[in-house]
Amino acid sequence: MEQRTGFFGRIRQALTGGRSCQAPSQEELRTLFASRSQAFARVLEANGKALEIMSDLEEALRGRSIFGMSFVRASCTAVGVNVFKLVRALCELEPGRYDALYERLSAIQAGIDETLSRRQQVRDVPLVLRFDEIDRTSSDHTGGKMANLGDMRSRIKLPVPDGFVVTASGFDAFMAAGDLQAEINARLQSMPDDSSATATGDEAEHSLDARFRLASEIQQRIMAAPVPAALAEAILSAYDRLCADAGGTVRVSMRSSALGEDAAGTTFAGQFKSLLNVPRENLLDAYREIVASKHTLHAMTYRLNRGIRDEDVAMCVGCMTLVDARAGGVMYSRNPLDVRDASVVINSVWGLPTAVVDGTTPTDLFVVSPATAHAPASVRERVIKHKDSRTVPDEGEGLRREALDEAEAALPSISDETACELARLAGMLEDAYAGPQDIEWAVDQAGKVFLLQCRPLQQMASPDAGAPLSRAVVPGATELFAGGVTASPGVGYGPVFVARREVDALRFPEGAVLVASMALPRWAALLSRASALVTEQGGITGHLANVAREFGVPALFDVPDATTRFAEGQPVTVDALGRRVFEGRVEELLAQAEPPPSVMAGSPVYETLREATRLILPLNLTDPESTDFRIANCATYHDITRYAHEMSVRDMFEFGSRHGLSSQASKQLVCDVPMQWWVINLDDGFNREISERFVRLEDIASPPMLAIWEGIVAVPWAGPPAASAGSMMSVFLQATMNPELGEGCGGGFCERNVFMISRRYACLNSRFGFHFTTIESMLSEGDFDSYAGFKFSGGAADERRRVLRAELIGEVLEHFDFQVKIRGDNLFAKAESRRHDFVLDRLRILGYLLVHTRQIDMAMADRGAADVLREKMLADIRSMLSGKEGTA
Repeated sequence: MEQRTGFFGRIRQALTGGRSCQAPSQEELRTLFASRSQAFARVLEANGKALEIMSDLEEALRGRSIFGMSFVRASCTAVGVNVFKLVRALCELEPGRYDALYERLSAIQAGIDETLSRRQQVRDVPLVLRFDEIDRTSSDHTGGKMANLGDMRSRIKLPVPDGFVVTASGFDAFMAAGDLQAEINARLQSMPDDSSATATGDEAEHSLDARFRLASEIQQRIMAAPVPAALAEAILSAYDRLCADAGGTVRVSMRSSALGEDAAGTTFAGQFKSLLNVPRENLLDAYREIVASKHTLHAMTYRLNRGIRDEDVAMCVGCMTLVDARAGGVMYSRNPLDVRDASVVINSVWGLPTAVVDGTTPTDLFVVSPATAHAPASVRERVIKHKDSRTVPDEGEGLRREALDEAEAALPSISDETACELARLAGMLEDAYAGPQDIEWAVDQAGKVFLLQCRPLQQMASPDAGAPLSRAVVPGATELFAGGVTASPGVGYGPVFVARREVDALRFPEGAVLVASMALPRWAALLSRASALVTEQGGITGHLANVAREFGVPALFDVPDATTRFAEGQPVTVDALGRRVFEGRVEELLAQAEPPPSVMAGSPVYETLREATRLILPLNLTDPESTDFRIANCATYHDITRYAHEMSVRDMFEFGSRHGLSSQASKQLVCDVPMQWWVINLDDGFNREISERFVRLEDIASPPMLAIWEGIVAVPWAGPPAASAGSMMSVFLQATMNPELGEGCGGGFCERNVFMISRRYACLNSRFGFHFTTIESMLSEGDFDSYAGFKFSGGAADERRRVLRAELIGEVLEHFDFQVKIRGDNLFAKAESRRHDFVLDRLRILGYLLVHTRQIDMAMADRGAADVLREKMLADIRSMLSGKEGTA
């Protein structure tokens, strides 16, 4: 074995410092570089997927939706798989250098596994459970949808039809009969992978056909499978008890309630089947049909894309008495188009509510003002449509459409009294589940209301700046201002505190309303003590806005002359979503200020999630230049992703110089800018094969790089400010501006301005004298956000001026929707969007700043100088973007 010195043997020895009788050739090193570029791409892909799953976990930690251990286990597994892929790709990029990451990964995974196994719930519940036996904590056995219904009936005592659930234990028994799950798993091995989804032409069509055939085969196999005798007996016995309790034969509706459906971080709703008007003789067939709907093409693709194993999703099935509906529909406990409107919105039709759900019939609209301490509920808006038919149970099974005569078609499908009763029930559900709800309901022939389904309502975000104000003036309140932009919703009250300088933070009182001219990141430290935030300028996606939302602090931006409009110490009420500021305390608004309590907080499942995510979400490695930024200090999955991403970028930069490949792998850019610019083609960033040492702009096929370059050359640099003249600056200027500097001049590979590019990716590492800049961008496809990232540090001036420059850059970036973090004189910024044109414009901004922030730290004498430079930069950027299509 020691005598084997082939290609990979020589490469391994060269990279690890070993001796070899023959060094790798330049061609072999180029081949190795190509393989490293592929590994680098895999690092980026795995990193993006891991961070996406982490965001799902953060959303679940808010605790406002019902979820079970299936969600926790599947999410922890999925993020672990992607972090493992990330580590593997990094180790392929630099063999032997990062193997210790596997040990840290195993230790973190062991801690997560121990947490999950400690609370793991065994499916030892009965095959069938009655609604009266379940509540919201039963979602691991019944699925979230039926857990909700059971909770509404058994705990809250709301009018829900009687029924039962075929549990996850019942599903396990069905799948175990004939080893059905193993057969399905074997079939799923042949399902085309995700890469097929991006294919075109015949390949894409073939992939879709293959997926569809596989889905159909699995569904047919499930429909043909026998229902085990014990499960069949349990289902039929539960149905017979329904009939006995009802005093006669009943028809039932059967609905899917998969583990994870309607739960935090997932969107299973609408993917599975529901069947109405099912007689006793068809119960088992209906059960199989709903279980089979777990394997529709849509549902299977969704699970694969989310990294959820098929066997982790148990299909529970709810069965409840079918309401003989005179009318039915859907209601929202709040206006879905206006988060500040507390009106209950009801859509109603004659017959079963199916027509409202599928949109096949015009629906009546009732808008109800809910009851208050001073007034009962009342219908404030009513729109009655002509409804020419209704959906009713057929005589055999299933449903049919029944024509209505002209007189009945024009009548309201429900009375005002019924609408007000529905609004009362909606309010009870909103209180019980701490948030707006989407509710399906029906009214029987006797006029009794029944609730059939309930899930959290997704409301629209804050109004745009140009939208009409969303709230009427509060009677008796003195309005000081109306307008601005909502950065964080809510209502807050306190004395005004105007912050102008950093030292002002030392005087900030608990519970005050923080007022500032700019939404500077430095004010974030005060938000845990602030009752509200008002600024003259700032982006709603900026760092300060993000922190405000995280702390639940109401924030209103773009308030002209805010620092002089409100007097120091003046008590005010800030209605951020209503976009108004009132004098004094406005109790009517403050009554709405309390954040809703968490639905899941305190439950065993939530606590398991919280404990597991302590090893996933916290980020401890923040400064790549710190001596603490090392493998041994990776304590979470997030730490590993941060470390691996930073090291992979650094290794790609250093590869050429470390292995004597710089002149071959990198090309010098021919341009009019008097600087050295180098380009490394990671994959498909050039329009043609380039053998010479130079590359021209017309050879570049990377839109991210070209956008950065457009910003670099958009506005000519006027040179260093006068304040920066001097002997040190003269040396600095000579080192960075001399166009005669050749390839052999001093300085490492990373000290030049180096682009690493592909068709969708660009990373620019730039050193201008004493400050360092990195710009990175990926134009993603599909549902993932593209991004433009920016890192800035260093400078030749004293620390105060360097910090002031970082804050100036941060203010400019926040104005254009970047999320900004500043640590001393280090700045980190990122803008994300699914719109490529938005991201490309942000890259143009970063290219501009790369040039025009050079040496300005020497001119940062005070805040006034910074303000002058900021206004000039904003004007330059607006002028630069004004001619670009898609500028946001």
